[in-house]
Amino acid sequence: MASSTPVVIYPPDEDRGRRVRADGTILGLAYSVRDIAALLQQAGLQGWDEMDVVRSSLIEWRGGGPEVWTA
Repeated sequence: MASSTPVVIYPPDEDRGRRVRADGTILGLAYSVRDIAALLQQAGLQGWDEMDVVRSSLIEWRGGGPEVWTA
């Protein structure tokens, strides 16, 4: 994954899932910060954990930050 392209976390849907996109590709649906970290690891950011997700300037949060999981 190219580190210069932001990761976008979309607002929660009615089921509390947040779509995760990186490099223009949808990685999946996350229901927690842990899920986001797992998706990013699968996309090539090995070693990322929940704190990396919360603190990273690489991530653009839409519809609320990492604490928002309801629509």
